[in-house]
Amino acid sequence: MKTAISLDDQTFAEAEALAQKLRLTRSELYRAALREFLARHRGEDVTAALDRVYGAGAEQDDDLRREAARRTFEANEW
Repeated sequence: MKTAISLDDQTFAEAEALAQKLRLTRSELYRAALREFLARHRGEDVTAALDRVYGAGAEQDDDLRREAARRTFEANEW
């Protein structure tokens, strides 16, 4: 599939230089960059979902740790 995008001159020049350095065509470079960008954002969705699942228990874990520390402190003679 073909598509057209608009780039500022600086971004275009940097992309051209990198494509030459990596011996990639312009299409290969943009395809690789877009795939990497999409993969990174898919990972963010997974991380956000895990944060929702485990984040709720984190506060309770902190309360349990504080209580255990308080009891340990009280049980030891200073």
